[in-house]
Amino acid sequence: MSVAAVDARAPNRTYASLILQRFLKHRMGVLGAVVVILLCFSALFAQFLAPHDPLLINTSKRFLPPFTSWDFPLGTDDLGRDTLSRLLFGGQVSLMVGVVAMLATMVTGTLVGLAAGYYGGVVDNLLMRLVDTLLCFPQVFLLLVIAAFVPPTILSISLIIGLTSWMEVSRIVRAQVSTIKEMDYVQASRGYGASNWRIMLVELMPNILAPVLVAATLKVATAVLMESYISFLGYGVQPPMASWGNMLTNAQGYFDTVPFLAILPGILITLTVMGFNFLGDGLRDAFDARLKMDL
Repeated sequence: MSVAAVDARAPNRTYASLILQRFLKHRMGVLGAVVVILLCFSALFAQFLAPHDPLLINTSKRFLPPFTSWDFPLGTDDLGRDTLSRLLFGGQVSLMVGVVAMLATMVTGTLVGLAAGYYGGVVDNLLMRLVDTLLCFPQVFLLLVIAAFVPPTILSISLIIGLTSWMEVSRIVRAQVSTIKEMDYVQASRGYGASNWRIMLVELMPNILAPVLVAATLKVATAVLMESYISFLGYGVQPPMASWGNMLTNAQGYFDTVPFLAILPGILITLTVMGFNFLGDGLRDAFDARLKMDL
């Protein structure tokens, strides 16, 4: 049974349950959801799960290897700070940057795509040429140029990442809106005198939520990776605050002798990116009525 087979008059609960059933059939999507939930849980409750203050320095405990001490289960860094505690609190920062950057990306990209797809003509041409121009520049280059002139805070880094990665979202939304705006219910709303913004936000927006939701999950992964890039290069979250990216930066001088300092945050970044990507793939397949899935 496919989504297309669901009666249009069926309650939303039926449609939602069908989407959930389709998603649960996607094994990698479920695995991604489990990974994301565990990472978010550990970040939200870091203050309860962390065995030590992540900023507490103890030079007598420098470079303890993992799994050799009950007090420091994942070892310590070059200043004797607990690695597990810094990973947990670093996850708070990295995931917060990812979520805030995703929101900035989705709001900007959706508004631009809505305007371009709905109005068409000159508005569409101008906005899409702007998108094409911005896509000519590598995102990392734009990030570094802007970050060099903006004081590095969690909010500023999040907004910089979000405002340099909305272009693909705008293209997705524009393509959807260009098709949907010609449907009868949109024409009927226009005939009843609804304003353009009401049509875009009330009539069109709910019908493009599926691809926007999928793009949102993928953008969280991209934002976490971008934060790691710029933190690794020294333009991101500044010490002593921990993020997975600046933990990698601090570990690069000790990679030959104490590799676990780089391996552990690297593993968490990889798991986060893979988790959100698998989750996005699962949601995309669950919302795609053209895919045949045994329910």
